Amino acid sequence: MYVLRSSPPSPFGRKVKIAAYELGLMDRITIEVADTNNPSDSLRSQNPLGKIPVLVGEDGFALYDSRVIVEYLDHLAGGGKILPAEPKARFAALRLQALADGLMDAALLQVYENRMRTENERSKTWVDHQAGKVARVLAMLEAAPPALPEQLTVGEIALACAFGYLDLRFAGAWRAEHPKLVTWLDAFAARVPSFEKTKVVP
Repeated sequence: MYVLRSSPPSPFGRKVKIAAYELGLMDRITIEVADTNNPSDSLRSQNPLGKIPVLVGEDGFALYDSRVIVEYLDHLAGGGKILPAEPKARFAALRLQALADGLMDAALLQVYENRMRTENERSKTWVDHQAGKVARVLAMLEAAPPALPEQLTVGEIALACAFGYLDLRFAGAWRAEHPKLVTWLDAFAARVPSFEKTKVVP
């Protein structure tokens, strides 16, 4: 069995879980909650960066971050599944994943600014900088929503997780001005039962 170290709210951990479900590998993975703020958590010996998710094999070999893990899971499933083999489709999927991962990073940094710093230490300039990244990504995608291909890729999975994180941590405020993306996410959720299975209720 593999062990996935993560935390239920983590959008990157959710991406790995949904990928595992889509690839038929979830029955080979045990999920163990990791506390990134606890110095005594074994997470820091598994990943010196102290970040999640981490996938630990039976031999103790650990893989991180989510992009590496999903590529490994695709390999375990035979390859060319959620990471297409054909170059044009592959790089389109990787590009969309990079965009979604960046959106998640920017959203997380806003959350951490408020969670990790006292009120007088917080930087509105920094928060606005990160919020601007989120706003630009949402505007670009609203203008041209990505397709939902017959064979879903890591790109669509990552994007759904990014939207899910905005729902979780920002009360779904993004939805009002992005109706096309809401429709896209609804269609994704209808096709991918694991999206609901991995949902965390605020």
